[in-house]
Amino acid sequence: MTRFTCCLALVLALAGCAGSSKIVAPQPAKPIEAERFYSGRWYEIARTPLSVTDGCVAGTTDFVRRADGALIERDICREGTPSGREKVFEGPVIILDPGMNAKIQVRYIVFGFLPVTKTYWMLDRAPDYGWFITADPPFDNVAILTRTANPSRAEIDALTARVRQLGYDPTRLEFPALFPAGG
Repeated sequence: MTRFTCCLALVLALAGCAGSSKIVAPQPAKPIEAERFYSGRWYEIARTPLSVTDGCVAGTTDFVRRADGALIERDICREGTPSGREKVFEGPVIILDPGMNAKIQVRYIVFGFLPVTKTYWMLDRAPDYGWFITADPPFDNVAILTRTANPSRAEIDALTARVRQLGYDPTRLEFPALFPAGG
């Protein structure tokens, strides 16, 4: 082996090691009953801070079926306070793993014309579908959502601990203002 070939082999081996250390989201833990899960309102309890959600509180995700059968995700948050101006992002949902139903892709339209596609994995959920933890595949962004607008401190702590068990640093999460009584 020439000296150049040895150096090239070493560089490629080190590059392979560096690439393999990248943290990725764990595979979803449980299958999802699509009709049960992808319907109604979910309340955002915690999330990774993003520029698009700066100053946003009282976030919700609604899943609705259009008359033509298409599944739509509608994300809403309020600017500054729970009664502030709404910020809305919505788009059609594609289930990427039919049968398991735990990986979706949403195609949002931003600024009225710019398509932005996001992929979400439902990493874990309650047996009664009372909460779920979602992340993007690179595990950069995580969110905790519940069916209850104002879960107890004990439930929030348990869900935060579950985020840690999944391998995500929960100190990276923010807990925006919760919802007025009654959701």
